[in-house]
Formats: sequence, structure tokens, C-alpha cells
Amino acid sequence: MAGLALDGSNPDVSLLYDINGLAKDAPHWFDRVMEFVGEYGIIIGLALVTLAAWWSVRKRPQEAPSAVAGLVWAPLAAGLALIANIPIRGFVERPRPFKDHQGLDVLVAGKTDFSFVSDHATLTMAVAVGVFMAHRAYGVAAIGLALLEGFCRVYMGVHYPTDVIGGFALGTAVTLLLAPLAMMLLTPLTTAVAGSRVGRLVRAEPAAADQDADEARAELADSRPVGGDHGNKDLAA
Repeated sequence: MAGLALDGSNPDVSLLYDINGLAKDAPHWFDRVMEFVGEYGIIIGLALVTLAAWWSVRKRPQEAPSAVAGLVWAPLAAGLALIANIPIRGFVERPRPFKDHQGLDVLVAGKTDFSFVSDHATLTMAVAVGVFMAHRAYGVAAIGLALLEGFCRVYMGVHYPTDVIGGFALGTAVTLLLAPLAMMLLTPLTTAVAGSRVGRLVRAEPAAADQDADEARAELADSRPVGGDHGNKDLAA
């Protein structure tokens, strides 16, 4: 299986040269930015998006436990997908593209493991799909970051495009296929946490305005005569 994508006429290789060729024409500082973004930046961005989604779903009283369970599942799914990638890499044994193709601008040195499938693409897409399951808007942003991660890996010269596509497929498959079981186990846990002393991790407290409104309604109810309008009617009589 190690002979995948060795032919220069292969569209996989052609697209690799086209995307990586952008690095040759880019300023040095831009390549350094892409190196950081592709290695660490997007993963940090995904963590921030996940936190923002968590902060948002906590404000949905009825949906909060299941939504938070989905956000807990996202990184767990990414971890399982990375574990699943270990035997895949050992079976395919595709070398890194810069080992078989000359003239690539490799932005990250020292990559000695196999290329298929991309760990970064697997991880980011698994998290992104998990976030999408819990919150559509933040999920779209997360998927956008995952797609950018895939582009960065090819731009950096460390992966073929099909390595990235395979990572996207693996991350998506693990997240979606195991989601029913994961939600069945995690939702009761988050529901229990919501009713505990640390319940704010799952469900936010009512807004101050809502609390004031509830207190005002309670005070109004307490101020009403027990007999309703009967007292006025008696006076009129």
C-alpha cells in the first residue's frame, strides 16, 4: 500500500504541488504563520469555539444537559478517532509526500511517521462534527476551522490531499456512528451534574432580569386580597 500517490500525474500529487507551491511564493513571515496555525493555532481555535458553544447551550434550560453531553463527546470522539487511526496508518504505510517527491517546500521538519491518514484532520473534524451536533452556528464555524486545517497540512507539505480527506472521513464517522451510545451514557451524567452544587457547568442560572420579574410576580400575588374582589363587592353592598 506504500505506493499510493507516487505518480506525478496523479491528481492527488498535482493538487499537492499546486497548494504547496503557494508556500514558495509567499513571504517568509506568512509561512511561519501558516506553520503555527496548521500545527497549533486551529486546535486552539477549536477549543475556544467549543467553550463558546458550551457557554451558549447552558442558557437553554431544557436542552442544556443533552447539548453539554454532545460537547463533552466531541473531544472524546476525537481521541477515539486518533486511536482508530493507528492501525490504519500501519496498514497503509504511506510515506510523507516530501520523501517521495522533490521540490516541495516543507514548513515543518522532523515528520517521520506515516502520512495516511492525517491526525490533525481527523482530530479537528471529529471535534467540529461533535460541536455541530450540539450547536449549529458554532458547529459551522468549527467545521470551517477543520477545513482550514486540512488546507494548512497540504500547504505545509506534510500531507497529501487524500490524507486530509481520509482524516475528515474518519473523524466524522467515529463521531456520528458512536454518538447514540455516547449520548446514552453522557446525558444522564450531565443531567445529574445539572442538579448538583456544580450545576452551573451544565445549566446557567436564570438571568437577573428574569429573577426580578419572578420576584415581582410573587410580590404581586402576595399583595392580592385572599378573597379576591369579594371585599369590594361587600363594601359596595
